[in-house]
Formats: sequence, C-alpha cells, structure tokens
Amino acid sequence: MFDLDRWYEIWITITHNKSRSFLTAFGVFWGMFMLVVMVGAGNGLSKGINSQIEGFASNSAFFQAKRTSLPYKGFQKDRSWNMLNSDIPIIEDRVTGLEHLSPILFSGGGGGNENVTRNEKAGAYLVKGTYPVYDKIERSIMVYGRYINEIDIAQNRKVCILGTRIYEVLFKPGENPLGEQVRVNGIYFTVVGVARKTSNASIGGDPEETVVLPFTSMQQAFNQGNIIHFLAATAKPGVKVRKIQNKIVETLKEIHQIAPEDKEAVFNMNIEEQFNMFNNLGIGIGLLIWIVGLGTLFAGAVGVSNIMLVTVRERTKEIGIRRALGATPRNIIGQILSESIVLTVLAGIGGIVVGVGILYATGIVLSQSDQFFKDPQISFYVGMLALAVLVIIGTFAGFIPAQRAMMIKPIEAISEE
Repeated sequence: MFDLDRWYEIWITITHNKSRSFLTAFGVFWGMFMLVVMVGAGNGLSKGINSQIEGFASNSAFFQAKRTSLPYKGFQKDRSWNMLNSDIPIIEDRVTGLEHLSPILFSGGGGGNENVTRNEKAGAYLVKGTYPVYDKIERSIMVYGRYINEIDIAQNRKVCILGTRIYEVLFKPGENPLGEQVRVNGIYFTVVGVARKTSNASIGGDPEETVVLPFTSMQQAFNQGNIIHFLAATAKPGVKVRKIQNKIVETLKEIHQIAPEDKEAVFNMNIEEQFNMFNNLGIGIGLLIWIVGLGTLFAGAVGVSNIMLVTVRERTKEIGIRRALGATPRNIIGQILSESIVLTVLAGIGGIVVGVGILYATGIVLSQSDQFFKDPQISFYVGMLALAVLVIIGTFAGFIPAQRAMMIKPIEAISEE
C-alpha cells in the first residue's frame, strides 16, 4: 500500500539541507548524464560508419594483377601479367563457396579530359565496365531506368548508366534521360539508367560521377582485348571470405605461372576483414564508454553513501527514539535505503532527461548534412537498463548507512547530546 506519510517524510529529509542534497545528487546526475551522452555518441558514430558502407557487400574481396616479385619457371621477377576473360570460368569451377564473380574495367576519370559529352555539355568522369552481378556487390539505387542486364552483356549493347551528378551536368532538371545518346570516350552510348550511390564505399571512384557500361561492350568498343583490370568476388552465406580469397589467388597464380609464395603478384583486399575491424572497434568503444560511465556513476554513489552516513549520525537521537517506540531494524533500514534510492533515482532521471534532450538536439542539427555522425540516441532498452542501474546504485549507496543506523542502541541514542 502507498504510504503517503512515509514519502512525505523522505522528501522532508532530503530537502532539509537543500545545498547538501543538491551537491550530493549532482554527482549521480553528472554520472548518468555522461553515460547517456557517451552511449548516444557511440551509437551515432556506429550508425554514421554503417551509413557510409551501407549497400556495399561486406562478404566481398577484390583482386588486381601486379608485377611479380619472384622468378618462376623461367620467368624473371618483375614480370607484368594480366587477368583475362578465360580466368573467369576456371575460377568459378574451382572455387567452392563463391557466390558472385564480376570482372571490372576502368577508363578515364582524371587529367581534366572531358571524356563524357552530350551536345555542348561535357565533363571528366570515370568509366567502369562490369557484369550485372556487380550491382549485388556495390549496390546502386536507380533514379531512372535499370541496371545492366545479361542481354546487354551477351549482345555487347552500347548502353550506359549515368551517375546522378553526371545526369545533373548533361541534362536539364527533371528531363528524362532514358533513350538519349551520350558520347563516352568518343563513342555513343544509349542511356538506360541513372543511379545514385547507397554508401560512400566504392571501388575506383564516386559512383555518382561514374559511367557504368556492360563489361563486354567496353572491352569491344575501347579495344581492351580480353584483359580484366579488377576482379570482384563475394562468398556464399556462411562461407568466410578468406577461404575464397586464398583459393582465387592460388588459382590465378597457377593459371599465369606465378610462384605460389609470391605475395606481391596478386593484390587482394578482403572487405569482410575491414568490416570486422570496424565492428570490433565499435564494440571496444562501447565497452570503454560503459566502463567510464559506470565508474562515474559509482563515484557519485560513494558521495551519496558518505552524505547518508553524515545524515544518519545527525539523526542518531531521532533513530533512537524510533527504536524505543517500537520501530524494527527492518523499518530503519527501509527508511534509510528509501531516502538513498529516491535521491539517486531522481538525480539519475534528471541526467537521463537532459542527456537525451541534448542528443536529440544534436541529431537534428547533424541531420541537415551527409554526416559521419548520425542520429545519436540511446535505445529504450538502454534507458531501462540505466534505471535498473540507478536503483542498484541507490541501494548500494544506502546499505552501509542503513547498517550503521540499525546498530544504534535506543538508550545510548536518546542519552546522546
């Protein structure tokens, strides 16, 4: 049953010395405020990092031919070699656990050479030739039209997908680009789509400033022969990227007669390991935040405990009279613990409210731009956990003073001056 008199007595006790109660509560308030702000900031950093790589396959690896560093089978070291179209079916046949495999070609994108034109408008942009499955590795959102398909590859169609910034330069706002002709490196291609990026992670350059062509069309139109500049691969669910990465490197070395121990000849990058590094960094930051925040809270709890000990000493006669009138040790302990918990919880809730308010305001300010720090908030679960921690800390802070109060003997307390 709710005892109004008891809660009124707790309130009178807390407000009896306002300055002392305020300074005591401020330690808990500050600890909870810092915990909320740091957890929210950690979440904002994690969301910001994830937003930068959202849409990029985390189970992917990339490969590129480099000069050899060791002699092998009559070949001298520092030999140049190239990945070829014929490597693709061999890799697909030998590498188990492989889900997607796409060759990539690159052209343009530098030197100020305006290689993409339409009428009097032009710009210098990266040109990339890929397979349709590449969209499952580095995903794009189609603003207009479609992505490359298998028919484009099979028929060597001269079609292209423009990045949104290229579209903005070559076309009027709102103009439908589908079916229109643009000239890429001097050759006309028909626009079948306009794409915008889903993340800031990309291979080769900004997707919004890239023209994407069918791989076979780019090879044929620009006389690339059967050379592959880059190779992208993803592992099936449940298969470690490291497994297919090692097997692809091994296969390429065998096909092109490269020394198995040559570590320089095949550049390879494991995106899964990069993602795991970021995840582990986030876990480490989160753990550090909770350690520092809880440490600050317990420091505040020690302050509450010390003040409650002082309060118990000042109320020695009052407690003695209570005991003489029949108050049980349980009553005394309950009173002291209640005062400690109420003081702690009120201060902690204040810290949560102020911290959440600051995080919310910060999130609104940061939402106006493409940020690396995004939506810094705490979850409902964390809020409930924080309240539970407050109750535990309040109980801890009041336990020693309550034990001290219970040990007071009524006759000694009443006779004490």
